[in-house]
Amino acid sequence: MRGNTFGKLFSITTFGESHGVALGVVVDGVPAGLEFKLEDLQELLDRRRPGRLNVTTARDEADQAEVLSGIFEGKTLGTPIAVIVRNTNQRSQDYDKEMARPGHGDITFTQKFGHRDHRGGGRASGRETLARVAGGYFAGLVLKDVQFKAYISKIAKFESGEIDPFSTEFKKLHFGMPEKEEEIEKYLLDLKKNGESAGGKVRLHIRGLSAGLGEPVFDKLKADLAKAMTSIGSCVGVTFGIGEDFTHTPGSVATQTRDNFGGIEGGISNGEELVMTLFFRAPSTVGQKAKEGRHDPCILPRVLPVVEAMAKLTIADHQLRQNAYQI
Repeated sequence: MRGNTFGKLFSITTFGESHGVALGVVVDGVPAGLEFKLEDLQELLDRRRPGRLNVTTARDEADQAEVLSGIFEGKTLGTPIAVIVRNTNQRSQDYDKEMARPGHGDITFTQKFGHRDHRGGGRASGRETLARVAGGYFAGLVLKDVQFKAYISKIAKFESGEIDPFSTEFKKLHFGMPEKEEEIEKYLLDLKKNGESAGGKVRLHIRGLSAGLGEPVFDKLKADLAKAMTSIGSCVGVTFGIGEDFTHTPGSVATQTRDNFGGIEGGISNGEELVMTLFFRAPSTVGQKAKEGRHDPCILPRVLPVVEAMAKLTIADHQLRQNAYQI
């Protein structure tokens, strides 16, 4: 099985299955001498941890990070960094080996490999993303002057307008209209009770990027960011800047301000704030199976740190590649 590594100069390789012994990541390309704080890494893992919010899955994992290599006396060594998180709260008996969930990887993994771990979705489970969050922490060490903020801009019928996420005081769901969170929480709990699910949108802002990140022609920054985001299980699309509005906005209007392009022109960062919108479908597990099992009725509250992590990994890789031009 290929496709477990992301990045070129700054790269991660993730491993593990949802109900296996552990999941983890090997991070390569981290410069030596960067200060490491386990509590900061753990804080990021806690943000996506199952069981933290009552509107998400009831699977309650501690997700405690164990760093196996690449750190000494509180600093990075410049060598590969390995981090694992052990699974402790599996309930494998909930999964029928012969049952295939539409929209999930159950059928396609069997078609491709002929043999799969059906427990909790195995390698296709969203639990794999904890390894990305761990890797994203180390990417953040390379990008100390760059700010990343993702928030939910839409869940089903609830939608917020454009906001400045860096100055907004979010509540626990990180929805763009904090005053609506109580109503949204009730809506999500009703979905969970009735075995239904919902999708929505995430808005990502990246502030403090230097100009010049991205490579013509195939490694455009927007292309690599799009790949990074759509590699997240339920992400079905991304746009940049004003996004879909480009399809009906005359060129004379769209080009009046560089802000419309979301921080990327010609596939290369222009030094402005980078803005993306990500679209997520509703989770596939619904009906009686959702009522009896432990599933998220909506993944958006837990996907935000994953979105930020994939952005950090992409930007860190391109920043190191850009640095190579300065030699």
